[in-house]
Amino acid sequence: MIPDDSGLQELRRGVRDLCARFPNEYWRDLDAKREYPEEFVRAMTQAGYLAALIPEEYGGMGLDLVAACAILEEANRSGANANPAHAQMYVMGTLLRHGSEEQREKYLPKIAAGELRLQAFGVTEPEAGTDTTRITTFARRSPRGDKYVVNGRKIYISRVQHSDLMVLLARTTPLEEVEGRPDGLSVFIVDLREVGGRLKVKRRRVMMNNFTNELEFMDVEVPAENLIGEEGRGLRYILDGMNAERILIAAECVGDGRFFIDRATKRANERVVFDRPIGQNQGVQFPIARAYANVEAADLMVQKAAALFDRKEKCGAEANLAKLLAADASWEAANVAVQTFGGYGVDAEYDVERKFRETRLYQVAPISTNLILSYVAQHVLGLPRSF
Repeated sequence: MIPDDSGLQELRRGVRDLCARFPNEYWRDLDAKREYPEEFVRAMTQAGYLAALIPEEYGGMGLDLVAACAILEEANRSGANANPAHAQMYVMGTLLRHGSEEQREKYLPKIAAGELRLQAFGVTEPEAGTDTTRITTFARRSPRGDKYVVNGRKIYISRVQHSDLMVLLARTTPLEEVEGRPDGLSVFIVDLREVGGRLKVKRRRVMMNNFTNELEFMDVEVPAENLIGEEGRGLRYILDGMNAERILIAAECVGDGRFFIDRATKRANERVVFDRPIGQNQGVQFPIARAYANVEAADLMVQKAAALFDRKEKCGAEANLAKLLAADASWEAANVAVQTFGGYGVDAEYDVERKFRETRLYQVAPISTNLILSYVAQHVLGLPRSF
């Protein structure tokens, strides 16, 4: 755990120094080729940053969520895209909190050392969407009980080609046979190195996140020992980790927002039109100042949510609000940056349009802003359930 602010600032400097080795040209080239940032992820792994939340006893840094947020924020503020790397932080949490000691000892040290990558998270399905209780991918236990056989489809699953392990949510009891909607779903560790041709992976071309896939499981065998926790309680385990996921992604949005504000401010000071810097015009400076205010306010909610999480206090409302406010603030800052740059804002050479596309993702993933508003309305304000 980072003991004080000086330690946190040292951590931030380390991340900035690492990211300086991957300038904007690196990200621009990868974006043009729609390729995965292998070198960046390797460097983040070797520095220990992707094992920030893994306890020291398993070879990780043993940091808290506040520190993990600082890592991802600094990465995104530098101009990097932490999306390829961030998943390992929160996907690993399902194993850490709900896996057996044997599973933790088997996988966590190798994940911390970079020998294994756990970055793939298999939840979303084409027909179920955000209604996770409706997923149909089924894991049927064999008569001998020594393995599960998985069949079904997943969509928008990132980093599969660049991961060794995947945390998979699958149904183990038909929906019509369970007492409650969250029941009958289980979580497994799938070793992607062993599935062979029984897992069909098809890349999806999307606006951002160039490592997104559609999956088809065709009698994929998973050893029974790879079941995490109790059979039928998997959705609860997944939901347990979503607060951390939302807080970490909110921190990335804060980093994006600060990237845009940094770029817009610099451009407004340097760009001269009609013999004066454009930043001298209130029509240019006021939107930047407003975007700055909103990013700073969102950051306060991120810090509050992370602190509550680290104290093991309830933080569902705060985690959701952090994600909502930070995603909105980064998107506003993105629009302000494009407007400040004018035509140059949509020119790839200036990197604003790339980050513009990347931060737009967080209006809809991993949870849409409308679903967060529904959560706040129902669970915070006590309004009737809307769906």
